Amino acid sequence: MGKADSSRGLNRRDFVKTGIAAGISVQALPVLAHSAPAAVPDRWDHSADIIIAGAGTAGLSAAIEALDHGASVILVEENYDCGGHGMVSGGRVNLGGGTSRQRAHGIEDSADAVFEDWLRHEPLVERYADRDLARVYADLSAETFEWMIENGVVFQDEILGADSRNGRTLQWPIYEELITSYPTRHGSGLLRALEKSARAKGAQILLLHKMRDLIQDPDSGRVIGFTALHEGSTLYLRGTRGVILATGGHTSNVNFRRMFDPRLTEEYQVAGEPWSAQTADGEIAAMAIGASLWGTASQTMEAGAWISKTAHIGCQWGYSSLWWQPDSPIFDKARASGLSDVNWQNVILVKQNGRRFHDETGGGHDFFAAALSYSGDPNKKNGGGPIWAIFDADAVARQEWDPTPPNVDPAGYFFSAGSLTELAGKIDNPHQTIAMPGAALEETVARYNSFVDAGVDEDFGKRNPRYKIQTPPFHAAWSTPILHDSLCGLRVDTRCRVMNLRGEPIAGLYAAGESMGGFPQHGLGRCALFGRVAGRDAASA
Repeated sequence: MGKADSSRGLNRRDFVKTGIAAGISVQALPVLAHSAPAAVPDRWDHSADIIIAGAGTAGLSAAIEALDHGASVILVEENYDCGGHGMVSGGRVNLGGGTSRQRAHGIEDSADAVFEDWLRHEPLVERYADRDLARVYADLSAETFEWMIENGVVFQDEILGADSRNGRTLQWPIYEELITSYPTRHGSGLLRALEKSARAKGAQILLLHKMRDLIQDPDSGRVIGFTALHEGSTLYLRGTRGVILATGGHTSNVNFRRMFDPRLTEEYQVAGEPWSAQTADGEIAAMAIGASLWGTASQTMEAGAWISKTAHIGCQWGYSSLWWQPDSPIFDKARASGLSDVNWQNVILVKQNGRRFHDETGGGHDFFAAALSYSGDPNKKNGGGPIWAIFDADAVARQEWDPTPPNVDPAGYFFSAGSLTELAGKIDNPHQTIAMPGAALEETVARYNSFVDAGVDEDFGKRNPRYKIQTPPFHAAWSTPILHDSLCGLRVDTRCRVMNLRGEPIAGLYAAGESMGGFPQHGLGRCALFGRVAGRDAASA
């Protein structure tokens, strides 16, 4: 385990401690054990018709729908603010079927057309969609778009892109109150509007409250509440009509995600962090009382963007379209923006053993399979370990980079040295489980430079390798792939009731958003739509 510079917030014990205090979940945190439902308390701390775990897209949508149907609502949110992953998302809202926006732009669509598109075989992820849930999505798609407008969401007055295969329009809300200045983060426009609407309609939102265990009636087995951790205390919340899980998926939970792919060990970061993490809290609590998962093939099939190449190197979190800037209120957690607009001809990528593993210009599933493969540590055969971009002073000049903080994070994610051997010796990161051999890195760079001379990459077929790595100082920048959203989760029926292993609904328990499985759509549309379904059904219980 590498050393950490506590002055930069990378001491793991301190980072975990301060992260929890600020309501920011950390990807490498150990999972809290959930072994059984909590006992019914003698006294409830909070009570409402419906209680919801998570105040992101699904949770806020469920709250608004329940309030509109006469129920009282309490939401608990572990972060210090609302929004979840949706707040820093691109804002894609895949809702069609004949919306007012589609009609205004002359696009013809229908619920049947949307459903038929979900029966097709491309992209591959749709092969694993539950047909009944696809029908619900198709039937409520247009209605949900109009519902968003009614609840204050303002969309750009243009069609930014049309997904003709699905017959749906990609809608983009107008962003507001961003927690990062990166201009493509439109998700905040949706989430802030939903939060304002939920509060105006009477929702009580408890921030810095982390949902923990479900509570069942000992006689009927009905879920009647859950526990939540707040400032070191355990609180008991009762939902007299229902409990809705909208905790946001599982990709940040290392133990949970490794059920689907054992290679996804601690070194792989997650899109949306460090703003919010997908901790699997809802899934774990539900599984403790017999809930089933659903559509698990969607999570790691070689289709879609469940894992992506880093776009901003030299920082811990380098997701392609999320570029943390110093003016962000959580930049103390992000610590660095990263070096961006990488021309992969300017770098080589090596594993922790100092060896190349693939054509650096690649980015498909063959690239990721190579990145996740064994990398030299005899005690760690799962996971590929860190990936480092190696480059020199000439590359810095060509890219017009400034490789100093806050652009890079020298506390474990960026290193510089006057020689390659010295550079290898400096690399020190919590996920670097072996010391990088200086001789191996020297040999790797020399071999690559010979490919530049020859114009042919004999190892991995990089097309026309252009630039030698030869001018000091030399640099190593963190470039480890990043996991994306959760595409599987708890099994639900068409009313979003959570199902047990026998295919029966668990009374009083609902799930929506990325905690829910069976409908593997990327984007905010499914979260809002199925959140509404859960809120409406729970309110009518």
